[in-house]
Amino acid sequence: MLKKVPNTYVIIFSIIIFAAILTWFIPGGKYVKEVIVHEGVESEQVAFQSMESHPQTWQVFSALFNGFVKQAGIIVFILMVGGAFWILNSSKAIDVGIFSFLKFTKKLEKVKLVERIGINSIVITLIMLLFSLFGAIFGMSEETIAFIIILVPLAISMGYDSITGVAMVFVAAGLGFAGAILNPFTIGIAQELSGIPLFTGIEYRMFSWVVINIVGIAYVLRYAAKIRKTPSASIVYEEDAYWREKESHVQEKLSPQKASWAAWLVFAIITGVLITFSVLYPITTMKIGNANLSTYILPVLTGLFVLSGIFTLLRSVHYFILLILAYTMFLLIVGVMGYGWYISEIATIFFAMGLAAGISMQYSGDRIVKEFMEGVKDIMSAAIVVGLAAGIIVVLEEGNIIDTILYGLSQTMDGLGKTASVSIMYGIQTIINIVIPSGSAKAALTMPIMAPFSDLIGVSRQATVMAFQFGDGFTNMITPTSGVLIAVLGVAKIPYEKWVKWITPLMIILMTLGLLLLIPTVNMDLNGF
Repeated sequence: MLKKVPNTYVIIFSIIIFAAILTWFIPGGKYVKEVIVHEGVESEQVAFQSMESHPQTWQVFSALFNGFVKQAGIIVFILMVGGAFWILNSSKAIDVGIFSFLKFTKKLEKVKLVERIGINSIVITLIMLLFSLFGAIFGMSEETIAFIIILVPLAISMGYDSITGVAMVFVAAGLGFAGAILNPFTIGIAQELSGIPLFTGIEYRMFSWVVINIVGIAYVLRYAAKIRKTPSASIVYEEDAYWREKESHVQEKLSPQKASWAAWLVFAIITGVLITFSVLYPITTMKIGNANLSTYILPVLTGLFVLSGIFTLLRSVHYFILLILAYTMFLLIVGVMGYGWYISEIATIFFAMGLAAGISMQYSGDRIVKEFMEGVKDIMSAAIVVGLAAGIIVVLEEGNIIDTILYGLSQTMDGLGKTASVSIMYGIQTIINIVIPSGSAKAALTMPIMAPFSDLIGVSRQATVMAFQFGDGFTNMITPTSGVLIAVLGVAKIPYEKWVKWITPLMIILMTLGLLLLIPTVNMDLNGF
């Protein structure tokens, strides 16, 4: 009889203890910036310096507190989004939307071409491509947490499991993040620090993005087909009882509820806010990689909201609330790409969405607070796990050994050929991503070291950036130090150990694919390389 896999909290705390043990055996060290003056021109270089390590003992307990402080932003984000969505979910608007969507897909199945391909396969593919583009263009990561609450119930309703729902959004964004085309947080920073023109070599990166998505989406579709055929084959079948119980409402005949005066009032307030911002910011400059697109986005969205708002209100308050949800997503994209929004602004707009949904349903103030707190309570475990996972990084940082690990790994490339060197770079970036899951931070730390080293061994700096890109992207989907992954699994009610069991074969495939895609960067004459 197999022993039961430990609880996620136990696994993470065990890793914290292991990290503390490492601080007793790995020498301390730190990368420091040095200003070099050559022929009157100043330039910054990063050099490694040995320093005293700080072996961690009782600090494993303070690391828990410091981990919560370190990830306070994401933790509050999770709680606010969870509470807001609970208010929206209590309105049954998403249930009505899912029920209507499933009825619509049933009609499409009568089309021969659609029937042959499978409407569900088309839906999964389109959703994954959308989120993959988000990951490839503006580095969608933390934003995926909010979508889990929508797509997991949708996946359950379509006859799949919660893993399929997470794959449609989180894995898809991860595929895009790894095959980044214009991601300013990874490619942009890495190329800038490497001294090469921003977003050059885009042709081969687009090819890589296509190949990575074909493989990743095919893997998810194959798994989804297996689960739909035999639902009990899912490794999270027991955990999904939570979602199946909630999804059972979709099977009920939910009659559309007429919009009340409160819903019309919400419509008027939102319209007024949108008009105000359209006047203040008539032109929005959307930053797509290194390209800018300036146009009348907010005025156009405002006009469309007025027309669609009246139409949905005349049909049902549920459809109006779904419109509010859709516009929240639109504004999220505009905010991130046009105004540099991050989790603070995103949490705020979701909070406003929850209030608008509650008021539209004529909830009292007490009812809105009650629903919000229920949502916070439901998602609290996800927030706690995020704080615990951050404690791992805290221990390694406080012990002064993260940079030593990085330096030691970089030394393994000395004296190797081009293909072997770029492969080692890829491996190093992959390992580093386990202890430094932030792509921007890792680029800032590693590229000033890797880029000059690539010159010495005859590997193009573009190839070095690609090694960073793949090494940073794939392991985000499995490393326990990723606050986003832990939050996503917490929201979806998927135990980390079961996720690892499911994602490991895909990780092996994707990491092997990444290695194969790196070979042409040193053996072929590619544009921009």
